[in-house]
Amino acid sequence: MSETKPFPVLQTPNYQLRRIVATDMPAVFRGLSDPRVTEYYGISYDTLASSQEQMDWYEQVWLDGTGLWWGICNKEEPEQLIGTCGLHEWEQEHHCAETGFWLSPVHWGKAVIPECMNVIINHCFKHLGLHRLQAMVEPENIASWRLIEKLGFRLEGVLRECEYKHGRYVDLKCYSLLDREFGSLQDSR
Repeated sequence: MSETKPFPVLQTPNYQLRRIVATDMPAVFRGLSDPRVTEYYGISYDTLASSQEQMDWYEQVWLDGTGLWWGICNKEEPEQLIGTCGLHEWEQEHHCAETGFWLSPVHWGKAVIPECMNVIINHCFKHLGLHRLQAMVEPENIASWRLIEKLGFRLEGVLRECEYKHGRYVDLKCYSLLDREFGSLQDSR
């Protein structure tokens, strides 16, 4: 991607998905320093300054074409970031990417992520030319893998002890969704 190509702003019935900007850094830090959010997330930050690394990453994956992460905002408050979701490890040659998300705990249980992810998945398959999305979820993160399954992702298997986190090796459940499967799901709804 490049700066000349506009960042795709997406809308759901209740949320705006927009580019993550510098003024979002405090919200990113609050989310990614909260142990409830980071318990199963791959990263966390101890200081506001250290979260600049994540801000740089959001921008860099967009600029180099290896990812696309949106800030989640209520439509009534588009400047207030409540979480992020998107794709990374985007292999454009193979038309596949990995997806992920995090959400501030005050918004948990309100179906925010399913609403946003449906729009993102649709965008990925219809406008970005993706054929496959995958999601990696720790088996103990029951809420996330149930959500992924409700979105139509299929369990491919478990990568045993593939990450070292918090002083121990953790497994990851590998899920995938193909464009034709998502299309069939949309048609049946």
